[in-house]
Amino acid sequence: MPDLHRDTASRTRRPVVDGYPARPGVRAGDTLRLHVATRARRFRMDVYRCGATLRHMAGLDADGRHAPVRRHDEDWRWPGYDFVVPVDWPSGVYLAVLRADAAGPPDPAPASAEEVDARAGRLLFVVTPREPTTRILYKVPIFTYHAYNESGGGSLYRSTHDHVTPPPGGTRVVDLRRPGGGIGGPVKGHPDAHDPRTPRQTFAHWDAPFIAWLEASGHTVDYCTDLDLHTWPEIPNGYRLLLSAGHDEYWSARARRHVTAYRDRGGNIAVFGANTCWWRVTVTDDGSALACTKFPPGAGPGADIDALRGVPDHWWETEPENSLTGVSYRNGGGHWLGSRTASGFTVQHAQHPLFIGTGLRDGDLLGAEHALVGYECDGAALRRDGRGTAAATGEDGTPVDFTILGVAELPTDPAAGWHHAARENGGGVRAATMGLYTRGGTVFTAATVDWPRVLPLDRQVRAITRNVIGMLS
Repeated sequence: MPDLHRDTASRTRRPVVDGYPARPGVRAGDTLRLHVATRARRFRMDVYRCGATLRHMAGLDADGRHAPVRRHDEDWRWPGYDFVVPVDWPSGVYLAVLRADAAGPPDPAPASAEEVDARAGRLLFVVTPREPTTRILYKVPIFTYHAYNESGGGSLYRSTHDHVTPPPGGTRVVDLRRPGGGIGGPVKGHPDAHDPRTPRQTFAHWDAPFIAWLEASGHTVDYCTDLDLHTWPEIPNGYRLLLSAGHDEYWSARARRHVTAYRDRGGNIAVFGANTCWWRVTVTDDGSALACTKFPPGAGPGADIDALRGVPDHWWETEPENSLTGVSYRNGGGHWLGSRTASGFTVQHAQHPLFIGTGLRDGDLLGAEHALVGYECDGAALRRDGRGTAAATGEDGTPVDFTILGVAELPTDPAAGWHHAARENGGGVRAATMGLYTRGGTVFTAATVDWPRVLPLDRQVRAITRNVIGMLS
């Protein structure tokens, strides 16, 4: 939101060596072009696969070449190095650690993704399979990572190069061919008071803990990026379950259309996150840049874009995301700065199979000890019956058969620190609503960005996650 979070080193000096992939996704056996710039004579790159642990997969060194830093909205065109991805590499998220000194053995393997995470000298790419090797496909939100990436002085939120705010035409552009995008770049946003080890809007903060738990629990998973889903509609074919976790905020129209078609064909979707599909982005034909029109005509400096109406790329104003996810950020809210009051879901329909093994009963709280409902959360418009049970009204685009399994009403007092987006009307409850519905396939939403953060900490959250994946895969 409104402020920056970067580590001090990346503010005060440029890294000795930095880089980015030409495209964030590649198939095993294909050539991945990496772009690296350094003033050093030689540099080394060590590649790790992110799973239950970080596994060293390859190391290589090359002659270094220098290139200038460019703007956030242009291709940086740094020197290219071609790397053939071994055909036997499994699908996964791969992290590359760059260092200027190519001499000597590789550094010890990092013990965790947090140790790999940095604001410079890192890059991320995803190896996608040629054919499904399992029943589960995990979507890595590259669009969202680059929306918050401030390499080159700007993001989809602001730019040091703009002389006016909002920009002319209300549209911001970011290029994917620059350092950052989940790892290795300065990031917009406040630090997370509930987990300050890594910045929000990074792979290490949201996706890495979920993936580590997923693979440590014995699940075999294939991986893709949202750019892959945008480009190739056939990517989800053959999978029973499409997973998304953490903060998957920026979606292109084509990616959404392809995911919706997958659901309609009987594919299941589980969203262990929130603020999902809130902004629409336009992707250039070559997949190298994103544009998002965030300001309506006449918006002045300092405008709260989430609170405005008539915003061209708010999904909810033209095609409510509820019709896919079941929920929307406009019915929930965000708490961005500092600690928030611990809040969890009040359980209802505890006899549902998703609660097996949790010990939860109707009226119990889920996750309150660890502030499960937080940072940002999504909800469905709801009403309560005479017994107080919440049900979706469907008036906001949520499927009428959306079953609400947990409700967390949000404070409306400004002193509580919660921010609320514009919505169709000013009334109604602001609440996170965990639940699911079926339209061809079944769609589950955890309705809070902080689900992956709490996953390693809470036995009941882990049990629900296991149940969802077991039922839908």
